Amino acid sequence: MKPFEDIKQRLESHTPNVLGQSQARHSAVLLPLIEKNGEPHLLFEVRSKNLKRQPGEICFPGGRIDPTDKTPQAASIREAVEELGVSYDDIQPIGQLDLLVTPFRGIIYPFVAELNPNAKLNPNTYEVHEVFTVPLSYLQQYQPELHHMTIQFKPSAGFPLDAIANRSAYKERKHTIPEFFYFYQDYVIWGLTARILRHFLELIGTSAPSESHVLKKES
Repeated sequence: MKPFEDIKQRLESHTPNVLGQSQARHSAVLLPLIEKNGEPHLLFEVRSKNLKRQPGEICFPGGRIDPTDKTPQAASIREAVEELGVSYDDIQPIGQLDLLVTPFRGIIYPFVAELNPNAKLNPNTYEVHEVFTVPLSYLQQYQPELHHMTIQFKPSAGFPLDAIANRSAYKERKHTIPEFFYFYQDYVIWGLTARILRHFLELIGTSAPSESHVLKKES
């Protein structure tokens, strides 16, 4: 056998994926488009204020992908059905957005779907405090505020800093990430929801300025 034949065979049979995906949490969210007053709106949820994680914050319908879900898209639809209290027939898939890989929330699979405008919403009050919609035209023209969040990485006790070249650069290292804020009436859309929203708006076309020109404010 040639020196690299075994390596070649193994790599040819390997399907590339996200590194570490087997240990990551996998979630799916749905961006529901619904027609109201003759124009498309995007539906959001306000999380129940009784939840332990992110109570009262704004999100899209979604949650963890279960082993029984055939696909991530199926998981996003199932979660929307459970949280909004609609039927499966009320949801018509449109497409998939880019995966979002995060250090704390794992891998998120976002999907877009059309929600029947005649669907009777009956939100699950255990998870959902309320739902609201925003005209898509408003979001396409909106200039989000840009703030920054600083995350500090602190090595644990016993971490072998002395074994690392340029060790001072890794001691209590900090990383800054951009955070976009969309304001609509009394609602504030930010965090991962805003990141997914912004990606969606970029894909469908938006008249909002590019990231380098968005309104910046000191955090």
